[in-house]
Amino acid sequence: MSHQYETGNAKNVANFQKLIKQITLFTDYNPSISSLTLENLNTLYTTGHTSITELLTARNANKVAKHKRQQDYENLKPLCTKVINLLEILGLNKGDLDQAKSLNNSIQGYRKKKTTTDSNQEEEHKSISTSRQSYTQKAENFTKLIQLLTTIPSYNPNPEDLKLASLTAYRDILVSNTLTVDQTEAAQNVKLINRNNILYTEGTGLYTIAQNVKKYIKSIYGANSAEYSKIAKIKFTTP
Repeated sequence: MSHQYETGNAKNVANFQKLIKQITLFTDYNPSISSLTLENLNTLYTTGHTSITELLTARNANKVAKHKRQQDYENLKPLCTKVINLLEILGLNKGDLDQAKSLNNSIQGYRKKKTTTDSNQEEEHKSISTSRQSYTQKAENFTKLIQLLTTIPSYNPNPEDLKLASLTAYRDILVSNTLTVDQTEAAQNVKLINRNNILYTEGTGLYTIAQNVKKYIKSIYGANSAEYSKIAKIKFTTP
């Protein structure tokens, strides 16, 4: 969502308050339509302002969750590299070592890409693969790597960060982080829907009510009146 779009929403609410302050000074403003009364206009302004504040809070919570996840995942690749380096000196059978390396390649974002040289000999090159690089997929491959390690009797490292208990605890943090991101994103979406309903629902939203207030002022003071010219300059936009 663009910064311009978000600024436009806040501007609409701020201008709605400006509209209210102006018509409060018009002695002939006395609509029979309940939605246009000053009391209801003030209530709608408060509700609109609250909806924007709540959405901002929810969006910030989601940003914090994403930042924490990104930070915690930064150690995943170097940690897996250390695990593979250790496995390479344990004398494992080729099948287990190849499986571990394959999982590590997926975590690192590498895939084998075959190209043909002038001599028709094939070389393997590492390239970045975007297809397996989501946070969930990284955690899944890390879980598979841990499960493989549990089947290797000789895997008994001294460094604390390489121990199975530490790897499992770290994996749990990664999974929890993504859950928090999902939860805060869901809460943000609810606040976004609520904000949009309050501001832009046809007939009852802040945008429609603002236009109706302008029409009412035009009807009682006239299109060429000083009163209408003042509020006509207060702009409202739709997404």
